[in-house]
Amino acid sequence: MEARENIVGQATEKVANTLILQKSDKQKWWQQITEYSLIVIFVVMFLTMSLTVDHFFSIENMLGLALSISQIGMVACTMMFCLASRDFDLSVGSTIAFAGVLCAMVLNATDNTAIAIVAAVAAGAVIGFVNGAVIAYLRINALITTLATMEIVRGLGFIVSHGQAVDVSSDTFIALGGLSMFGISLPIWVTLACFIVFGVLLNQTIYGRNTLAIGGNPEASRLAGINVERTRVWIFLIQGAVTALAGAFSLRG
Repeated sequence: MEARENIVGQATEKVANTLILQKSDKQKWWQQITEYSLIVIFVVMFLTMSLTVDHFFSIENMLGLALSISQIGMVACTMMFCLASRDFDLSVGSTIAFAGVLCAMVLNATDNTAIAIVAAVAAGAVIGFVNGAVIAYLRINALITTLATMEIVRGLGFIVSHGQAVDVSSDTFIALGGLSMFGISLPIWVTLACFIVFGVLLNQTIYGRNTLAIGGNPEASRLAGINVERTRVWIFLIQGAVTALAGAFSLRG
């Protein structure tokens, strides 16, 4: 009798373990689907468009799509750091607009492409620094801070341009915007460079690890010796500078 009970107990235990393993495998499988769901949706949509729209998968159309999203791609690279640190920046649209207007006005005044781009990037860096300082040191919520900055910066754009459209007459700047290498436009190369640089920064550097640590637990990061406030300021400063660079590229002729 005891031997039979032991056999039954062992069999029951094996069945229970099998069910647990199957449930665990299903959970892992579902977790992987959830983690990569956006990529799967993108691939499905891309394949659907390729099969149903004429010339969608042509080289010309792919390059056109890449060029159209290059500005968003540049901003997304630095926004990734904001999101990783539990913050976000609502002022990027206004920063792009203001940087574009400022770049055009400086370009028309100096006829120097380098000075115009540097001025736009510097202005974006200042905007980002203000955002970061207010959020990190004054401890004002990122939503409130960047929402206010969004309106302020957009207003500055209207003020400096007097509410008028600003034309770009520099042939050098227009030629720079139309520059290409191996048939790929310069803004696309810049976006690809941003993907690589900021990907390495996030995953392979102390700065990136500090950013992820702050996003995980700011107080624990502070106790671990990370200067949370300074890191947050740098995150927003770089966000503003790269966003302004994207705004300058939006003027391409």
